[in-house]
Amino acid sequence: MIRWVSNARRPSSDRVLAWIGIAFGLIAFWVALPPLKVRTEWIPPVIGLFGITCGINVLIRGNARRLAWFAIVISVLGIGLGLLATRSSEQVIVWSALTAAMLRYATPLAFAAMGGIFSERSGVVNIGLEGMMLSGAFFGILGADKLNSWELGLLCAAVSGAAFALIHAYFAIQLRADQIVGGTAINFLALGITGYLFVDIYGGEGTPPDVPGIPNVHLSFLEDWTFIGPVLGNLNLMIWLALLTIIATWIVLFKTPVGLRIRAVGEHPRAADTVGISVYKTRYAAVVLSGILAALGGAYLSIGFVNSFNQNMTVGKGFIALAAVIFGNWRPWGAAAAALLFGFSSALAQRLPAYSESAAVLFQALPYVLTLIAVAGVIGRSIPPAAVGRPYKKQ
Repeated sequence: MIRWVSNARRPSSDRVLAWIGIAFGLIAFWVALPPLKVRTEWIPPVIGLFGITCGINVLIRGNARRLAWFAIVISVLGIGLGLLATRSSEQVIVWSALTAAMLRYATPLAFAAMGGIFSERSGVVNIGLEGMMLSGAFFGILGADKLNSWELGLLCAAVSGAAFALIHAYFAIQLRADQIVGGTAINFLALGITGYLFVDIYGGEGTPPDVPGIPNVHLSFLEDWTFIGPVLGNLNLMIWLALLTIIATWIVLFKTPVGLRIRAVGEHPRAADTVGISVYKTRYAAVVLSGILAALGGAYLSIGFVNSFNQNMTVGKGFIALAAVIFGNWRPWGAAAAALLFGFSSALAQRLPAYSESAAVLFQALPYVLTLIAVAGVIGRSIPPAAVGRPYKKQ
């Protein structure tokens, strides 16, 4: 009896140890940042090694392997970032500015990731997120320019994303075509259409500089708050909408009958059809919604972030969002955390050239490396919906 209780409690203690390792990894970087600003180079490696030791200890026991790998990876990153921070000036790494930049870079990924969750939870792989983001970026700025309204620009972006998603849904659901090939075709279609229209409409001059942009939300009551004010006091409206989208995705999928139907169709479409749920309609709605959300993420890039458009400006962000879905195990909060991780690496890469050009290039490549890690399943094997990628034929 005593042995049984001891074995029952071990997984829980291993999870706690893994979380302690993750905390050590984060502290290894944090100690070199304001307000502590530790400049002793041996301190981050020592703290990070404690985190690595905790992760390896849990990994050897064979319990909580996913958290154990997270502890090891975060501790290694904490050591590297901590060493860079100890040798940098305050102008290179400012915690509040870095956090605000992380939110800006993570926002388009969060929109697309939430769209990917809806699509894949219904059983349809949406490799076309990249193309839908690109279409949203172009048609969003085109609508804002020609209609002189960023609100109508967002509407145009949403319609374009829904149109591309509808094409993908028709081939994947109605014609039962290979979903990977169909999504890849959507990416190339969006790349060709947006590239042609961009050159045809704007030529060599590019988009005009006075296109109405999505405004920032200025919270004056936060101005005097240390750290909080610089981070949250003047964020773009789309960043707040992304946060609301994450919350809404979690509520819809896990707290409403609609979400239960979507998950049922993605897990066992035959059983869902038996109880009267329309598999085709549910999948169509989920895929079109995923296209709308991905397009809104693209529109944020063009009329909320850089206020311009360039050909292929999404440069793989749709694939990174898909990796965030896998990292997050097809759950909104996990995917949002992965988007923040990718956004953090991009934000840090923009600030590292002042210290090291090679380090900046390394961190610019980090999101793509993490994408490969997610797809390979190195950090724990993610379990997708049972029927994802499998066409359904009604009998």
